[in-house]
Amino acid sequence: MNVIAVNGSPRKKWNTATLLENVLEGARGAGASTELVHLYDLDFKGCVSCFSCKKIGGKHYGRCAMKDGLTPVLQRIFEADALVVGTPVYFGMETGETRSFLERLLFPFTTYTPGYKSIFPRRLPAALVYTMNVSEEKAPMAAIEHTAAVFSRIFGGCETLLCTDTLQFSDYSKYLATVWNAEAKAKRREEVFPKDLVRARELGAELARQAGAAK
Repeated sequence: MNVIAVNGSPRKKWNTATLLENVLEGARGAGASTELVHLYDLDFKGCVSCFSCKKIGGKHYGRCAMKDGLTPVLQRIFEADALVVGTPVYFGMETGETRSFLERLLFPFTTYTPGYKSIFPRRLPAALVYTMNVSEEKAPMAAIEHTAAVFSRIFGGCETLLCTDTLQFSDYSKYLATVWNAEAKAKRREEVFPKDLVRARELGAELARQAGAAK
């Protein structure tokens, strides 16, 4: 039983990556093997509209035909028992690297049929983890819910975990960021972020449980 996490943040040791590491910790505690992929380590592009994945009877029908640094990751996800994708919110949506990844991941399994029926061959327990500087009230829920709905349609379901009002800098005095209250941010990091990590571990355990039940 293998759970793959994909980090769509350029930072490997901050909010998003830390949450994903805790998701995987929870999955390991439930008996899963785990893998963490950092998208910013890979050399890849988004979808180039070759439509090879849509060509009936074609060599690449239902699979992305592009060959680059993302190709082996997509194959491992195809073979995985559960998937979690984490991303910060940039300008009201996922990071650019995450969007390019999602194009390559999701488009081949989406058919141009009524309801855009999925051709992914099985149910894959999946989750989305979002981190953002803004409060929960200002979270871009339309974008988050849209991506979650696509995941649900393709993989058969999707859990979501939102981590809001995050600490962006370890030292706010070094940056022009006066819209934030540095003391309040630090206090929230100390008091609330540990609770988010607990939720992340619980999410990992739940994904592993769902994956085990599907076997």
